[in-house]
Amino acid sequence: MVPFHLEAFVLHRYDWSETSLILDLFTRERGRVAVAAKGAKRPYSQLRPVLLPFQRLHVTLGRTPADESAEIHNLRHAEWAGGGPMLSGNALFTGFYCNELLMKLLARHDPHPGLFDAYVATLPVLAEGDEMLAQAALRAFELVLLRDTGVMPDLSLVTLTQRPVTDDAGYQLIPESGVVPTHDEAVRIGGGTLRALQSILDHSGAPAELQAACLPCLGGLRAGLRALLHYHLGSATLRTRQVMQSVQRLIDPPTDAIR
Repeated sequence: MVPFHLEAFVLHRYDWSETSLILDLFTRERGRVAVAAKGAKRPYSQLRPVLLPFQRLHVTLGRTPADESAEIHNLRHAEWAGGGPMLSGNALFTGFYCNELLMKLLARHDPHPGLFDAYVATLPVLAEGDEMLAQAALRAFELVLLRDTGVMPDLSLVTLTQRPVTDDAGYQLIPESGVVPTHDEAVRIGGGTLRALQSILDHSGAPAELQAACLPCLGGLRAGLRALLHYHLGSATLRTRQVMQSVQRLIDPPTDAIR
């Protein structure tokens, strides 16, 4: 029963008893992992102020004697590993949206270190409060998520013909057809942008570089990536987005403020 150590974020927490929690963690080394945090709800528990969403943690888990891929592990220790300020306002809902995507699209015990790094790079941009940069960071995160789960078409090719996209033409992403030509400006993504995005995904995968490449075509990317996500989730609206829409209807006139 040798403990093992992971870099982790808390995606979601469930009440287990009056004093304990079940946590869904996103870890760099082992992907999504469910852990039991015994006594974490007690007022003086050392875990209570640490197990917060969007904060990078170092955690130590107890390995089961029979199978290290057991469904639930015991959380032995957790400590803050540094990070940016807590998210608030729209950024908080956007962060929970990212968490919901990870929980619904990733299988447990399936590591995606590149996606973990993309998540790490997304959170501080959301916290800055710059709307354009936040949207670019979110699009970059969605691209890596779709790529890592194996459902992203090759963005440098027209999917049905397998011909390369051209820089001066416009395209859109359709779940059933992949990359297709379009003249609709509302969903248009330039061929040059698609080629740049695919090149970054294939080579460096650097989050900052991917975020910068998303900036020229945020509207088209948002429409296309959301369509792909909803298609593979099998759900028209995520719970996080429903809550955000309800809150905004209470405090603002009708608007499409959700990224």
